[in-house]
Amino acid sequence: MVGAGYVGLTTAACLSDLGNDVWVVDIDQAKVDWLRAGRIPFYEPGLQELVDRNTRAGRMHFTTSYAEAIPGSEFAFIAVSTPEGDGGEADLSSVRSAAAAIAEHMSDRLIIVNKSTVPIGTGDLVSTTVKERNGRHPAAVVSNPEFLREGSALKDFMEPDRIVIGAHDEAAAAQVAKLYEPLPGRLMVTDIYSAEMIKYASNAFLATRISFMNEVARIAERVNADIKVVSEGMGLDHRIGPHFLEAGLGYGGSCFPKDVKALTAIGEHYGYHPELLRAVMDINRDQRKLVVDKVRECLGDLAGRVIGLLGLSFKPNTDDMREAPSVDIARQLIAGGASVAAYDPAAMERARPLLPEVRFEKDPYALADGAHGLILVTEWNEFKQLDLARIKGLLREPVLVDGRNLYDPADMRRLGFVYRAVGRN
Repeated sequence: MVGAGYVGLTTAACLSDLGNDVWVVDIDQAKVDWLRAGRIPFYEPGLQELVDRNTRAGRMHFTTSYAEAIPGSEFAFIAVSTPEGDGGEADLSSVRSAAAAIAEHMSDRLIIVNKSTVPIGTGDLVSTTVKERNGRHPAAVVSNPEFLREGSALKDFMEPDRIVIGAHDEAAAAQVAKLYEPLPGRLMVTDIYSAEMIKYASNAFLATRISFMNEVARIAERVNADIKVVSEGMGLDHRIGPHFLEAGLGYGGSCFPKDVKALTAIGEHYGYHPELLRAVMDINRDQRKLVVDKVRECLGDLAGRVIGLLGLSFKPNTDDMREAPSVDIARQLIAGGASVAAYDPAAMERARPLLPEVRFEKDPYALADGAHGLILVTEWNEFKQLDLARIKGLLREPVLVDGRNLYDPADMRRLGFVYRAVGRN
């Protein structure tokens, strides 16, 4: 497994738990040292215990050396980052480097499995790179996109909706399929280009649902409709379903923002102007400004005000700050003259270097104490159980802008809050 990030380490631990002997390779010596010492470098529920169990069983190994991990392996998974590059396209430099290093240390036939989210045609790029670096030993390249959600990645791996495998080589695809035989979910074997496209299309569609609901929420506010009720009614239609119909601050994280941009760039590269995807990105960006405008609506001028952020990570049950709405919101508040404080159960250490002007508090009550208002940014379970009467008593002004529609508007007003939500009145 080349890459010890969210996807690589989770996939490695789960494959190891299925009885496979797995070597995890990462060029970051500090990260490998952490893993050898029994610590994982990010927060994912249940992953620490899974890594511990399989390391003790002798099925998981960690190294910076391709020479130690690749010879003798039957499969080499590439699970490295593909960050946004110039123009929105995916930066494939880490994929190329991984493919070259794998090729240089192959000692026999090897199946290279691309787990990273990559543009269509990357499988061919990997195959060409391997042939250029090692003409002695054959290698088959398979696309096996991941569909893991941060915060529930172990369940998503062990109980998948589908397992997608794409390859030019049918025998190689069948061998990869055997790795997943113990798991439920539909197995879909296809050509490599369609497999690569399935990943991008899936993420772009989910992002589109989120932006669609946020646009409907803006209309709902104006006509005095409740977006929570609207989304519930929509979700009862089996053609629509209930998932990804929540209005709020929009999408963030390592996948949706990057993948929508990358699919847009792919379309433009081939002479197509993807208007819908561009609208999806515009709506998502504007949602961050929306909650800041709601704070202004409640407080007037932001200058000299203290605003607290309840939550920082882009979603609950992770410490991931990549493309987190909290970063944009904090910067907009600061640009407006406000002082910003924040509390998050897991993400504050990752947030500190991104938000050096923000004050971090030990709990939600310390955050509320003396603040002029709060913005709920991340819907952690902890925030569902807050003593809201106590929160109100600690605030200088009882303003709470709910960016995730976590609370009931009638209850909040009964408690005396000046309460604003997204698509609710």
